[in-house]
Amino acid sequence: MPLKTKLEVISKEDLTRIHEGSLKLLEETGIVFQSTEALDTFKKHGAKVDGQTVYISKSMVENALENCSSTYKWQARNAARSVTVGEGFLVQPNAGPVYIQDLDHGRRLAKLEDYSNIMKLCQASDVINLVGAHPVDPSDMNQDHKHLYMMYEILKNTDKPVLGFVVEGKQAGQMLDMLEIATGGSLLRGHFAGVSVNPLSPLRWASDTIGTIIEYAKRNQAIFLLPCIMAGISGPVSLLGTAVLQNTEILSGLVLTKLINPSAPVVYSPSSTAAFLKKGNYSTGTPEGMLINIANLQLALDYYHLPTRTMCGMTDSKSVDCQSGYETMQNLMMGMLGGAHIIVECLGVLDAIMTTSYEKFVIDEEILSRVMRVAQGIYGYDLNLSLDIINEVGHNGSYLSHPNTFEHFRDRWTPSIADWDSYTDWQEAGSEDILVRANKKFKKILASAPQTLIDEELDNTLKLFMRRTFTK
Repeated sequence: MPLKTKLEVISKEDLTRIHEGSLKLLEETGIVFQSTEALDTFKKHGAKVDGQTVYISKSMVENALENCSSTYKWQARNAARSVTVGEGFLVQPNAGPVYIQDLDHGRRLAKLEDYSNIMKLCQASDVINLVGAHPVDPSDMNQDHKHLYMMYEILKNTDKPVLGFVVEGKQAGQMLDMLEIATGGSLLRGHFAGVSVNPLSPLRWASDTIGTIIEYAKRNQAIFLLPCIMAGISGPVSLLGTAVLQNTEILSGLVLTKLINPSAPVVYSPSSTAAFLKKGNYSTGTPEGMLINIANLQLALDYYHLPTRTMCGMTDSKSVDCQSGYETMQNLMMGMLGGAHIIVECLGVLDAIMTTSYEKFVIDEEILSRVMRVAQGIYGYDLNLSLDIINEVGHNGSYLSHPNTFEHFRDRWTPSIADWDSYTDWQEAGSEDILVRANKKFKKILASAPQTLIDEELDNTLKLFMRRTFTK
């Protein structure tokens, strides 16, 4: 049976305190929205607006929450790949790294080829459910057209549910247009895309982010609301203080989304951390970061009944070493035990989400597989007490050769990249460490990946759309 115990770091009374504190901030301090369309939307629905500051009432928050669902179906171009958000444990690509890294070429600015490679790795993976997002930033692409090339690589190389990323509103619409072409109809008929949006903490939303929210919400696509607050820098040094600020910002984005389109899904996505105050740096390996986010996950799950997502595979290590392993496992286990429905920053990230490592990507797939196995708990045949077999083997027998062992030994979890052989066997096989094995594995996956998953007609249609967009 799945694990029954969820990691909780605050009491039910604390959940109420955080909620009420957030309502007080929304009503009395307000939120800055750097968008005329957003300000007009709030005014139209009766909110008090002073300049760019919007004061959101308790009733507006309650009405927005009433229009939220605890689950929704995220449709893929391949219907067999569709998923339900709010049930189980989904994995998405990273969002934010600038650099790519591997054993052969070291750390370097990523290119579109690297973005394409990561989409291929995601498609081939048994543990990755979602594709797209921003796992690396292609430095060789024109800024005005980069989003189109990235969406083309998503559609060409994958058929899983698609994540976009923040661009200005018109560009967000163009990406959704391409997805609409690929899915063969209006996106209004279902939820085919999601996008992660970050407020400018504290208590502000930037114009391009709002433009993305508005475009996705109008077209009935999912909004992931994720503050990335640094406790002690862009938020209070108190862990619960940052949890309150994080919740306030999420609720403000939730209200805007629901005013635009009550049926657009919202995913509550706490993604904050405790800053490394000795240097004033962004830090992801700290235990306190996940403690903040688990408090917010409790609020989303137990108080608001919303689907959730969190960052939980990060490390501050600059290389694939012991530090990167234990920080990644710490954050992944805390995210899983905290009840996140979707997790991010867990596929090869290094250096506080600045770099994606090809080798760590496939290593992290195994770490994810381990965490998922833990989440399953004891189930199926393993619930059998085996009294008859224990009695049959008795005092001097062996279970290794028992027919029951032969019947079920393939049920055991086994690694895909870690080495469990004896020292002698490992040495005779070449004494390769895990980085060398991971390097060989990611190259093998890419070498066997199909050239494209779309037919010639769709390929030509997408390229024609892109060319027309370039000339506008």
